[in-house]
Amino acid sequence: MPGEKQAAVKYYVGVDVGSASVRAALVDGFGTVVAHAERPIQVWEPRADHYEQSSADIWAACCSVTKEVVSGVDASQIRGLGFDATCSLVVVDKQLQPLAVNREGQSHRNVIMWMDHRAASQVERINATQHRVLNYVGGAMSVEMQPPKLLWFSENLPKSWEKVGYFFDLPDFLSWKATGVTARSLCTVVCKWTYTSDRGWDDSFWKMIGLEDLVKDKYEKIGNHVLSPGEAVGKGLTPEAAKDLGLPEGIAVAASLIDAHAGGLGVIGADVKGHNLPCENQPITSRVAMICGTSSCHMGVSETPIFVPGVWGPYFSAMVPGLWLNEGGQSATGKLIDHVVRGHVAFPELEAKAAASAHSIYTYLNSHLDLIKKSLPVGFLTVDLHVWPDFHGNRSPLTDLTLKGMVVGLTLSRGLDELALIYLATIQALALGTRHILEAMQAAGHAITTLFLCGGLSKNPLFVQMHADITGKPVVLSKEVESVLVGAAILGACASGDFASIQEAMAKMGKIGKVVQPNHEHKRFYDKKYEVFLKLVEHQREYRSIMNSL
Repeated sequence: MPGEKQAAVKYYVGVDVGSASVRAALVDGFGTVVAHAERPIQVWEPRADHYEQSSADIWAACCSVTKEVVSGVDASQIRGLGFDATCSLVVVDKQLQPLAVNREGQSHRNVIMWMDHRAASQVERINATQHRVLNYVGGAMSVEMQPPKLLWFSENLPKSWEKVGYFFDLPDFLSWKATGVTARSLCTVVCKWTYTSDRGWDDSFWKMIGLEDLVKDKYEKIGNHVLSPGEAVGKGLTPEAAKDLGLPEGIAVAASLIDAHAGGLGVIGADVKGHNLPCENQPITSRVAMICGTSSCHMGVSETPIFVPGVWGPYFSAMVPGLWLNEGGQSATGKLIDHVVRGHVAFPELEAKAAASAHSIYTYLNSHLDLIKKSLPVGFLTVDLHVWPDFHGNRSPLTDLTLKGMVVGLTLSRGLDELALIYLATIQALALGTRHILEAMQAAGHAITTLFLCGGLSKNPLFVQMHADITGKPVVLSKEVESVLVGAAILGACASGDFASIQEAMAKMGKIGKVVQPNHEHKRFYDKKYEVFLKLVEHQREYRSIMNSL
C-alpha cells in the first residue's frame, strides 16, 4: 500500500462484475494495480439454458471488494469510480425492488444472465422480421442480447411484466445503485438493445416484435437518457452508496461499460513503441482486443462503419469515442475448457497429481503435454484429434445458436495422456474459431495485424501460443494481467476530469507486458487443421439436414 511519500498520487477504483465473481482494483494514473480483491457471486441454473443471478448479491459483493481495496488509503486521493459488468438483464419493480425473472417467483433471482438461452424461439422470430436494426448486429440478433429476453419475459411472465419499474443492463444497474441516476451507457444500449447513436430508439422495431409498451412510456423502462462511457453520472456517489462502498460521498462515477469492452479499453490503446510489432506507427484500427474468460469477445475498431456478416456492429463510440466497433465472440471458451477437462474420466487423477505438485490443473496439463510430445512440437500431437467448439452454439461468424460441439478422433484410451490431448485439441479449436472470426472481419474490410489478449485465459501460455500460431499474428499481453479492471478504472479517471479524453487515459494507463510471436514454421500444419475445422461444421450441417428430412 502506498506510503506517505506518495501522498500526491491519484487513484481510481475499477469494479468488474464477471460471470462467477466480482473484482475490484485500486489503480494509479499510470495503470498500475495497487490493490486487488475478489468475491464469488451465486449463479442459479433452474433448468437447461436458464442462468440467473441476484442483483442484491452482486451489489453486496461490489461493496465488499471495494471496501477492501481502498482500506488504508487517504480518501482524498481517490478520484473516480468505474464499473463494468457482463451484459446480463436486471429487472426491478416500480418500488425499485428485485422482480423475479423465473416462474418460481423467486424475486431475489432477478437477473437473466448473458449466457442464458431461454429466449431461443423469441430470437428466431425477431430475426425473421429482417428489421433494419439487425444490420447493426451482423444481420442476425443473438439470443444473448436483451430484446429476445424482454420478449420472453413479457410472454412468459405477463403479471410480472405489469409490475416492472426498470430493465437495466447490469453495468447500468451498478451506476444507478451508485448514483441514483437511471442514465444508461451508450455502450450497453447500442451493443445489446438496438439503440443507435444517431437515431436513438427505433419505434417500429419494438412495435414489430410486440413490445410497443416500451414505446408508449417513451422508453422510460429501458432508458431515455444515454451517456458516453466515461462521462460523469449525476452528482457522483450518493451518501448511501458511499457508505456501502467505503468511498467519499460525491466521488465521480463514470457511465459504465460491458466487461469485454472494458478489457478492450484496457489494452487496445497501449503504446507499442520498441516492441517490433506490425501495428507500431499504424492506427489503432490495425489491432483486435480479445477478452477471453468464460466466453471470448473479439473487439476491432474502424474509422468508418464496416458491416461484417455474423459479427456484431458496427457500433459508433461504443468502446472508443469516435470509432466504430465490431464485436465477434465465442459463447463458451473458459467454460468449454473446464467442461471438457473436468468431465473426463481421468480428471480425478489430474486433480490429485496437480495438487501434489502444487500446481494448477492447467499448469500441470501444459507440463504433461511437454512430457509426451517427444520430438514433435506440442501442437502436432492432435494430428488425428479435432474439435468443433460450439458446445453452446456459435456466436460468430456463423450466428447459429443450434450448432453443437463435435470431437473427431476418440479412442478407448482413458488415461491422463488422452485428457491432455483433448484439452490441447479444445484450445486449438478455440484458436481456430478466432481465426474464423478474424478472416470474416478482414474479408469485410478490417486490416488486422496484431492481437491484444486479456482476461483469465491470457494467463495460460498454451492458449496464448496456440492463438499466435493458428492466426499467424503476434499476441500482445498487457503488463497488468487485470486489464478489464484497468479499463474500468480508466472510466473513473475520465469521469474525474483528470484526463482530457478516453484516448489519453488509454495511452497512459495501458501498458504492454509481453509479446508472443507466432511460429511460422508450423503454418502448414495449422492451415491443414483449419481445413478440417471448416469441414466439421459442413458435416454437421449435412447430417442435420439428413435427419431433418425424416
